[in-house]
Amino acid sequence: MAGTPQYIRNLNENLIMDALITQGAMSRADISRQTGLSKPTVSSAVEHLMERNLVKETGRADNAQGRKATLIQFNETAYYVCGVDIGATRIRIALADLNGQLLAYATYPPIARDMNQGQGVQELNETSEQSVLQLLQGYVNQMLQENGLEWSDIRCIGFGIPGVVLPESGEIRRIVEPLAGMERAFSRDTLARAFPCDVILDNDVNLAALGEYRSGAAVGSPFFVFFSIGAGTGAGIMIQGQLLHGLGGMTGEVAEMLLENGSRLEDALSADGLLQLAKHQGLTPELKNLNGSDALASGAGEGTDDRTDIVVDASEALTPEMIFEAARIGEVQAMSVMKQYSHMIAGALRQISTVLAPELIVLGGGIGGNGDVLLPVLREMADEHFPVKPQLLCSALGERAVVTGAVQVALQRTLLNLQQGTLEE
Repeated sequence: MAGTPQYIRNLNENLIMDALITQGAMSRADISRQTGLSKPTVSSAVEHLMERNLVKETGRADNAQGRKATLIQFNETAYYVCGVDIGATRIRIALADLNGQLLAYATYPPIARDMNQGQGVQELNETSEQSVLQLLQGYVNQMLQENGLEWSDIRCIGFGIPGVVLPESGEIRRIVEPLAGMERAFSRDTLARAFPCDVILDNDVNLAALGEYRSGAAVGSPFFVFFSIGAGTGAGIMIQGQLLHGLGGMTGEVAEMLLENGSRLEDALSADGLLQLAKHQGLTPELKNLNGSDALASGAGEGTDDRTDIVVDASEALTPEMIFEAARIGEVQAMSVMKQYSHMIAGALRQISTVLAPELIVLGGGIGGNGDVLLPVLREMADEHFPVKPQLLCSALGERAVVTGAVQVALQRTLLNLQQGTLEE
């Protein structure tokens, strides 16, 4: 096809679309100057792009003299994309236009709780698998209906999953425990059959790294690591704006790293690991009125404030959120747990920074996102003990990091298809 009139027309139209996406609305004369294309070529290409609904006229330019030129802009509402974060504790879905602007965002209950009861870690049967997919479809359908859209408006959905995604086959390995048994239901082929549009599937931490690079704590960073701690642990590595996947999609699967005490990284740092550490330290969830009393059954000690909003029934299970909140108000034993826990995180970050020497490490995930508690200790240890000292920051996107990255990969695929002319009806 190279050198044919169709190929040349596609190149010209791509130049014009790129210019409009990056520069905003321009007149035809401005497009000609920006792209180096002749005015007749620009006029012809713009007319074809308008026929495809990819650009539109939008008012008049503010000329100093003469006839006001008509402005042309990229039509960001020609199509839409979705991002879906299939998390262990929440399902998060976002809808975006072709500029990547989030138009809607919602969270839903985790599929593991709703659909996998009684299944244990065995693979779902065909009926249960269909129910899982119908639930996901229902969530996306609800968002489309609430925003006045139909499936014909959606060109791609990006899915993030807490497991290893094999690049070639799209199959899933090493999924986190709450979703164990659902590997086939969430494979790329299964999702592609269930949704009437392009489907992209990637590891959730990889997508979180992309999200932070595009619009979070790592914007423009040439080399950084996103380190996620939550139900599991993982790392997303980006160099010059590109995600590293490695052999079998295993780049960043740090769960099997060993800490100095020989503990497996994920066993020590995941939510369960933190709770085991707290239990070993004798921390229990019985919270009393914090107005001068003990914050936890272990005893609050000096320095608590007059907050009274953290009162938990004695029968309630201890959670990571309770531990962090107790540490924030100065509870002595919770702070001790956090210090020991931070030292283990620092041990992992030291290994990562020594091997990779990134300029930046961004902490994220349900636990890693508590930067106000974790970062002071981590930065102190990095200054004193790391041979390579990357900047340490907390996620700027929080729980939206994965879904933001999922939107980005869906957007990239859609724009590529537009450039190649493969979205024509």
